[in-house]
Amino acid sequence: MTEDRALVSRILEGDKQAFRLLIRQNEKLVAHMVGRLIHREEDREELCQDVFLKVYEKIAEFNFQSKLSTWIATIAYRMGINHLRKKKIDLTDIPEEERYSAHFISRDDPQGIMEDSEIETMTLKLIDQLPPHYKTILTLYHVDQMNYSEIGEVTGMPEGTVKNYLFRARNLLKEKVKKHLGKEQLL
Repeated sequence: MTEDRALVSRILEGDKQAFRLLIRQNEKLVAHMVGRLIHREEDREELCQDVFLKVYEKIAEFNFQSKLSTWIATIAYRMGINHLRKKKIDLTDIPEEERYSAHFISRDDPQGIMEDSEIETMTLKLIDQLPPHYKTILTLYHVDQMNYSEIGEVTGMPEGTVKNYLFRARNLLKEKVKKHLGKEQLL
């Protein structure tokens, strides 16, 4: 929190390098938040930029009641949801095709790397088929390693709803994995 206070203070004093640092520290988080909701690449890029513009506009209002990253994730999430509403995209729509590149830890076993790569790609593709709220919560919990209360702050959902959505998302994903593996065995 002390680092957050110093960074915000520098930004409020007009330090452009400090704001660049804030962007560098949070660009992956914002990309995850926006990427889980918005499927058109052009829209994602524009929305990520808009998120940081909004952060810059509102930074003076940040009250340190949460971590700076949680506050930024909240802005990204809300802007993503608002974008979907403006475009009149049903929040329960399931995207058909979307690809996210995955980064893997290299190993000596090329076959193992291929298998890990295929599993990771298949898992991400199946997560992308979940409704936006579910995949957002899964991403925040498992990728961004936020706890229930932080996810609640970001999404505006009560902690119980976050737990419930995470449970449902995992079950939906498990069913999708079972169906996918069943199809592979038929080939």
